[in-house]
Amino acid sequence: MHSSPVLLGIETSCDDTAAAVVADGKILSSIVSSQDVHSKFGGVVPELASRAHQRLIVPVVDEALAVAGMARADLDAIAVTIGPGLAGSLLVGLSFSKALAFGLGIPLVGINHLEGHIYSLFIDDKGPSFPFLCLIVSGGHTQLIKVEAKFEHTLLGRTRDDAAGEAFDKVAKLLGLGYPGGPEIEKLAAGGNPSFHDFPRTRLQGYDYSFSGIKTSVLYYLNAISDTDRDEHIQNHISDICASFQEAVVDMLTRPIVKAARETGIRDLALAGGVSANIALQTRMRELAERMDGRLFVPDQKYCMDNAAMIAIAGHHKLAGNEFSPLTLTVNPSLALV
Repeated sequence: MHSSPVLLGIETSCDDTAAAVVADGKILSSIVSSQDVHSKFGGVVPELASRAHQRLIVPVVDEALAVAGMARADLDAIAVTIGPGLAGSLLVGLSFSKALAFGLGIPLVGINHLEGHIYSLFIDDKGPSFPFLCLIVSGGHTQLIKVEAKFEHTLLGRTRDDAAGEAFDKVAKLLGLGYPGGPEIEKLAAGGNPSFHDFPRTRLQGYDYSFSGIKTSVLYYLNAISDTDRDEHIQNHISDICASFQEAVVDMLTRPIVKAARETGIRDLALAGGVSANIALQTRMRELAERMDGRLFVPDQKYCMDNAAMIAIAGHHKLAGNEFSPLTLTVNPSLALV
């Protein structure tokens, strides 16, 4: 093993085929191949995703190695996502990684996809000190985590139904926007009035979330408009509707964090996952952190979405603690964080 271990990270949990190379904790390359085939279906089709991973994983890994100036023989370990995610997609990444690790005679490190999102905060030696509160918010997950130390986490709250990113996608579909819906809604919301309509906020006891209600309230709002007027109303007020919806989601996401910060005394906050790229959410979270004399940590924009750099960095930290996985490792599509 090199004095500065070289890790290959592989991420195939959903519809992005990604590979990255890390040496001494530094990102040397990060390649992500997104699958455009799903946009016409308004969501990810699992069978199409796994087939695309099979086709893409070798060229994506080869490109990551080439950009890093490395050969396969230079690798000291492989870190790979084992869950949560789509079973077929995860199997492609893990099967490739196990075969490559076995062929090269190097360690394999299984990584929880959600831990990967947390460790995206530490790419390039950035990141908060322990402990901190981390909101993981994406198309598939919404969880509030107390991160006490390396790979020591306490789950404080989670969504009981839809994830926040899923609500963005479903509301975008109601409004006739494309998939994925989050970026479309954010772009339109920037020019809208967040006070245009007061969509009801779901507030649960404790730290849990629920986003099915906000999605349904948008549907009821649109259904209350006559069939003859609905299309024109949406066209004239699309930015205002998006801004009002986004404002409600941001309110619901941040309320449990304020409660958790007050009750735990932790002031440093972090955002991770695809929806962490949302500027309105970042702005609100930064204001909350500053009000509490704390700080907000968010990954660089390119590391908010699913990527292999975060998997490689998480693997780097596990490798430093001599944490390896057996070649009998299996995927777990419903793998929990804690």
